[in-house]
Amino acid sequence: MAISSFLPTLPQSDIVQAAQLIQQAYSPASAGSSDAQRRLQQELFDIQKRYEAWGLVIPFLNHDDANVQFFGAHTVQVKIARDWETFPPDNATLLRDLVLELLSHSIVSGKSKIILRKLFVAITSLALKIAPGSPSTWPEWIVSTIEFLSSRGTPTEVLLDFLAIVAEEVETADLIGPSKMQMQQTLLDAAPLVVRAVVTIITQPRDQMRLRELDSALKCLQAWMSVLRGNDITPLIPVLISLLTPPNPEGEIDHEVFAPASDALQEIMTRSSLAGGAGVMSLTLPLLVWVDTWGPRILQCSTSSGEASELSHSLCKLIVTLGDHSNTYFATHITSQQPVAGSPHTRSQLVQSFLRLLLGYTGLPGYFGVDEEESEMTLGFWYLFQESLWSVEYDDGEDERGSAPPVDVEESNRMVLVNAVYVELVKILRSKVAWPPQSVLSGWPKDQVDKFQVYRRDVGDTLINAYYILRNDMMGYYLNDIQERLVNPPESSGWEEIEATLHCIMSVQEAVPLEDNQFIARLFGSNVLGRLPTTGQDRIRRTALSLTGTYASWFTTQSMSSTPPSSSSLLMNAISYVVSALPEPSLCLPAANALRDLCDANRGALAPHIGAFAELHAGLTGIPDTEKSKVLQSIASVIQALPPEEEIPPVLAIVSPVVEKLEQALLSSSRLPEEARAVAIVQLQTLSGVAKGLTRTADTLLIIDETPAERAEAERLRQARDDYRVVKLRESLFAAVRSTFELWSTDASVSDALSEFLRSITCLPSDITLLSLPPGPLLGLICVASQRQLTAVWLTLANMLIIQLDPPIMFTSSTLKTPPNVEGMTVVSSVMPVLLQTSLSMLGQPGAMESNPDIVQAFFGCLDSVAKHFVAVFYNLPPGALDALMQCAVSSLSLQERYSLVATCTFLETLIRRTSGSDDLGEAGTVLFRMHGRPILGAVLTGFAGVAPRSATQNLIELLSMMVSRYPSETREWMHAILFSDDFVQSKATPEAKRAFVKAVVGSRSPKRTREAAQQFTLIARGLEGTSFGYASVSM
Repeated sequence: MAISSFLPTLPQSDIVQAAQLIQQAYSPASAGSSDAQRRLQQELFDIQKRYEAWGLVIPFLNHDDANVQFFGAHTVQVKIARDWETFPPDNATLLRDLVLELLSHSIVSGKSKIILRKLFVAITSLALKIAPGSPSTWPEWIVSTIEFLSSRGTPTEVLLDFLAIVAEEVETADLIGPSKMQMQQTLLDAAPLVVRAVVTIITQPRDQMRLRELDSALKCLQAWMSVLRGNDITPLIPVLISLLTPPNPEGEIDHEVFAPASDALQEIMTRSSLAGGAGVMSLTLPLLVWVDTWGPRILQCSTSSGEASELSHSLCKLIVTLGDHSNTYFATHITSQQPVAGSPHTRSQLVQSFLRLLLGYTGLPGYFGVDEEESEMTLGFWYLFQESLWSVEYDDGEDERGSAPPVDVEESNRMVLVNAVYVELVKILRSKVAWPPQSVLSGWPKDQVDKFQVYRRDVGDTLINAYYILRNDMMGYYLNDIQERLVNPPESSGWEEIEATLHCIMSVQEAVPLEDNQFIARLFGSNVLGRLPTTGQDRIRRTALSLTGTYASWFTTQSMSSTPPSSSSLLMNAISYVVSALPEPSLCLPAANALRDLCDANRGALAPHIGAFAELHAGLTGIPDTEKSKVLQSIASVIQALPPEEEIPPVLAIVSPVVEKLEQALLSSSRLPEEARAVAIVQLQTLSGVAKGLTRTADTLLIIDETPAERAEAERLRQARDDYRVVKLRESLFAAVRSTFELWSTDASVSDALSEFLRSITCLPSDITLLSLPPGPLLGLICVASQRQLTAVWLTLANMLIIQLDPPIMFTSSTLKTPPNVEGMTVVSSVMPVLLQTSLSMLGQPGAMESNPDIVQAFFGCLDSVAKHFVAVFYNLPPGALDALMQCAVSSLSLQERYSLVATCTFLETLIRRTSGSDDLGEAGTVLFRMHGRPILGAVLTGFAGVAPRSATQNLIELLSMMVSRYPSETREWMHAILFSDDFVQSKATPEAKRAFVKAVVGSRSPKRTREAAQQFTLIARGLEGTSFGYASVSM
């Protein structure tokens, strides 16, 4: 064996003790205790970190225990990959020779494959360390290693396993630039050797093949697929296809040969130079010929046996991969009459044969997840095929023979075939998504039911692609199918097929254009929706309710006035069907959701029917409070379409009882605290729903001008809000909410409900409703709640309300600077000291920032809004408050949690920019920066050097750029002092790198130069210079 004297020598007692520790870690006695396992693993990790661990490699590999042997192999791999910097460079070649000897000895002594794999990885890791460079310490390392192992009698199977590991490890290695190119070249140099080794195995006579050797050869080929050139791969394709076929035409296909050959062909189609549709003559057509011959036989055997075999599963994977690879070819040649060499069929016939086989797998008998697993694999093809059909170009070479039909005839023929394929697909998928009868479904476990639900959703996505091909033909098929089945409607059971069709129609809604569609009109007419069950049959009714809600926006295209007065409108048919399901507990949720969607989308059309909704409100007694909020939101949506003055009575009618219930819950809180809290939460959720319903659906931020009609409408709304009844309602509402804050603001569930309520009940002036409450008083409630218990919820709400206190002025012809919002400034000035004192007291406690990153993020997010809208408030704070805030910000710049750090950077950048750009603040910004600029800059620079997470580097760079651009002289002076101070964080940045960084930043005010210099310094300081991982991390 090679000389090992360069490795540390350990006392035998230490080796024995370490081996016993490994045996103890892997013993069944310690497996039951997680604490014991963690302790043992940590001890082993600590041993492995030490330089002396090199001395354990040889004794461990020679140990009798396989677990100890594995740890020895693992140790040499880890030491090379992780601790290479501590290894003496002069001993690198000695280590190379030793590891090769250890590997050869391990192979000869028959050690397990997992140990050999570890040693393979160790050799590759060592090559990645010492092979790059000029001159290389280990030139042609792959070829020389194979030659060395072959001279020691290593079996071909093991050599192939080694070559597979080499390709996998080099491909994922963290190298860039010349090193990466040099290692890639070593792979290319070894490629002929790999091809020869693989060919030698796969071209043997079938009766002489050894399956393990064949498996190793084909796995090695897969690993090298992205390295091999096209002219290396092409000669292998016929050999691989021959492995798919039995030795004689009448024999059985051997799955153990078929599966690895199929996997290799799949790799060729996905990872090689022939991927992406290349290799039509050498790959696509030969596979199509094989599929045409053998595919139907395999599928027939699978379906006749009642279950999919492993062979059938492998075939399905192969044809799905072929479909993904060659979908453009299929779209182009689906009608091509060109002959195919080696087959009596034309290209069109082969393509159609392939599509039939794929449809066969799409429609395998039985239920997905129970009887078969293959049908789901085929769904993705139909999307790619549809996309290719839209971009198809005809180029069959037939024009030269004068036999090609005109383009319009070709297109017509093609669409006939395509439509036939997709019609069959639609029929198959409709039957596949049908639920089994209840007697069967009751025997399914929950995870199987969930899996089938996911499958149905995936099928829905595929049906959208089918709709783009078939359009109204598809809807016509579905509607005819339903109506035919409704001629003799099922009795107590058997609605599964109709439910499946409804599910398919619902799935394609996003593709159906918003126009007067006769098929959708039939769907919601009396002959379909009117004949669906209205009692029992929960599954189909649930689907019908969801379908109705999904198509809510379609009803907006229907002219209510065009409907004959003697019959109800389609919209009212849908409303009636939905409302009838509200009293049933199992259907109340989907019915309430559907009603909400219908009313929200069709406010204007439903406004004339407000009387019917008043009756609906009166009959809500049997509906659970949890769903009543959605119903009231639906009614509120209709109310919003009324003139403002006409909104008042119905708003009072639906809101007053809810406020009264909330008040009663507050009064009963001392006697029945849990019941009262639950009632209060439901009432808050209900009020949130009503507030959302009353909010206009039009996006007012997109309105760039205000018409006289809109001004008149705004004036009518203002007058309606001033109505004494509405004013009294808002006062009662605010009083109830204030009491809720006082009583339950520390309760998590109530605070969530209050949060949703405040988001719904407040708005910008352009979206104001009868119920909208002003942000100022609510901000005061938030301050009180924060004093009791500071949470991210309250800080986030404070952020929202502060923004509302300074609304944008949408309609103004003045080009002058907008004056500050005096009222908003007054409110924010009064609450800021409270929020600051509360937040800083909490975050100033030891470990509070690290333990509450959500609060830190929300706190600085709120301050960022104050800086954007009311920056002067910071300079009117009580003495010492701003200094305390800046000290907190500096501390948070050293946090490891990214979102907290990003929020802090954003706030500081905004504060510096807005302060320095404000004429009203005078020298306040300069004073602030001179006092706190150096600590901020120090935190930024230590963040670059490794304190901050890499994902936040860009935010630190933006903050640095702002400081450099606004205060260049101070920044230049401080940077040099900080970087070269004795207490600067330890990093791998040399004095030269620090000087270059300072020179690059202060020598140019260009943000681009600053960013590039900071990125480069970050890589150097963290020891990531020259690695692809490092460059990827700083460019995120």
